[in-house]
Amino acid sequence: MAKKLEMVFKDVAGKTMKISVDNADEALTPVTVKTAMEGIIAKNVFATTGGSLVAIQGARIVDTTIQEMDME
Repeated sequence: MAKKLEMVFKDVAGKTMKISVDNADEALTPVTVKTAMEGIIAKNVFATTGGSLVAIQGARIVDTTIQEMDME
């Protein structure tokens, strides 16, 4: 099972931007994720076609289970 952290932001134009991080650490907490997201906004790390990121919309951990199918 793979875990991915998805962080969702709003840009200046009000558009949504999602940043995904594969292999999310089991020890992530809402506080650590929020702190990281605030740092991304404060340092203006990413720019979108709608401008700089200005707000946190949310975050989530996505669990993915892959089941191979026997094709014989």
